[in-house]
Amino acid sequence: MSKDPLEARNLAGEYFRNGYNCAEAIFLTFRDLLQLDAPREMVCMATGMGGGMGRAGCICGALNGGAMVLGLLKGRKSAEEKRDEAYNLSREFHDRFESNFKYTCCRNLNPFPFDTKDHLRNCIKITGNTAKLLTEFLNDKELAG
Repeated sequence: MSKDPLEARNLAGEYFRNGYNCAEAIFLTFRDLLQLDAPREMVCMATGMGGGMGRAGCICGALNGGAMVLGLLKGRKSAEEKRDEAYNLSREFHDRFESNFKYTCCRNLNPFPFDTKDHLRNCIKITGNTAKLLTEFLNDKELAG
C-alpha cells in the first residue's frame, strides 16, 4: 500500500518545528509512517547527522536520515548477510535527491548561517521535501508497506 508523500512532508515539518533536526525528523517521520519496528530512542543515532554531520556542512542530514530509513527496511543484521540491496537503494535515493535538489552537501543546499531564521526556514523546506521524495521513492520501489 502506497503512502501519501504530502503527509510525510507535513509530518517531517512538524517534527522539525518541534525541535528535531533534519535527520531526526526524517527518521521519526518514517518510523511513524511505516510503523517501523524501531524504538523511538533510536532517534539519538540521527542527532549527529544534523547540519551536514555536526554542522560540518557536508552530506545533508535529511539525506542521511533517508539512508537510515532504507537501512532499517533493507539493511543487514549480520556480517554474513549481503549488503547490496541496501547499498543500491541508498545510492539510487542519493542520486534522486541530487537530481531534485542539485546538491547533497548541506552548505550548498542551505547557504545561510546555522540556527538563523533563514537557515531554519530553508532547512524545514528541505527536510519536508526530502520526506516527500523518500515517500515517492519507497512507493516506486514498493517498500512503503
